[in-house]
Amino acid sequence: MKIGTKIIHSGHEIDPYTKGLSVPIYQVSTFAQESVDQFGKYDYARSGNPTREALEETIAELESGNRGFAFASGMAAISSVLLLFSPGDHLIVCEDVYGGTYRVLTTLFSRLGIGVTFVDTTTLANITGAVRPNTKAIFLETPSNPLLKITDLAGAALLAKEHGLLTLVDNTFMTPYFQRPLELGCDIVLHSGTKFLNGHSDVICGFAVVRDEELGKRIKSIQNSFGAVLGPQDSWLVLRGVKTLKVRMEESQKGAMAVASWLAEQKRVTEVFYPGLVGHPGYAVHATQSTGPGAVLSFRLASVELARKLLEQSKLAAFAVSLGGVESIISYPVKMSHAAMPPAERAARGVTEDLVRLSVGLEDVADLLEDLDACINN
Repeated sequence: MKIGTKIIHSGHEIDPYTKGLSVPIYQVSTFAQESVDQFGKYDYARSGNPTREALEETIAELESGNRGFAFASGMAAISSVLLLFSPGDHLIVCEDVYGGTYRVLTTLFSRLGIGVTFVDTTTLANITGAVRPNTKAIFLETPSNPLLKITDLAGAALLAKEHGLLTLVDNTFMTPYFQRPLELGCDIVLHSGTKFLNGHSDVICGFAVVRDEELGKRIKSIQNSFGAVLGPQDSWLVLRGVKTLKVRMEESQKGAMAVASWLAEQKRVTEVFYPGLVGHPGYAVHATQSTGPGAVLSFRLASVELARKLLEQSKLAAFAVSLGGVESIISYPVKMSHAAMPPAERAARGVTEDLVRLSVGLEDVADLLEDLDACINN
């Protein structure tokens, strides 16, 4: 089946008990057992819940993975997966990475003795140059947050295998609808499901999907031990949200393409970052590993004052943290997604005060352009 069909027919579209066209919400913490010697499939909801399991299997199916895991947030998913590593291990991480990932690596996992080298992974030779004897994994975002940099996933995965490393990919911006890193040879896919997978700005959640069964067993043990699991009510909301993933991503992408093209022609916009534009440095690579450029873009304005005006006066794009909702969301990376990054590190990466990030929603694009025009050009 094609991905658009899998979204609807993931194997959990019908309740096996009642034949209802929705998985029930099993709002339960524990399960009665009939035998001291033989427990049932479920015993305690931290270890497994039927609603959460349906969601985990759905995400795994969409990502072409062996097992999926649902967590209480995107950072809970990332942090839990990082617990695969031990003191003395070393990770290579793309330099243009989400600020929360940077923060947990440099403030928490550094205290646990896990070293990190941040490199520009758009050039694979930089990854090779950063490999040490104790390197265990490569952590990637592509497109990256917030500058939409593109890394060659198949190339990075091949390089990783040559050195015996795991390849972890945050696929939040693309979702499995546009990009499936496991099919390109990567080992673990991560998501802030809060964003496009849920798609309605009403759930905080995260996911990890693995390609290898043995790796899945290790993450399952971490999930059960650490306990940062997604509750059944939120699991059900995400299951419902995922059903419209295709139509939401397609429509939002159309809007993003129109907005990016319009922004590129504006004199008061100095730079546009969007892999759907032919002039984007990663355009060709992205086209080989994804089926679309997605719905997120960033751009620089002619002045900090103009950036602040747009953020505060836009009538249709909500000025807020996050992205991926049915409504357009405009954010300020320097004070939001990357606020945890030291100023010098932000500046070195190009996360400056004139940069804004826009997640295009489902509004009529003509209205979005009119709103942007009123803020930028008037």
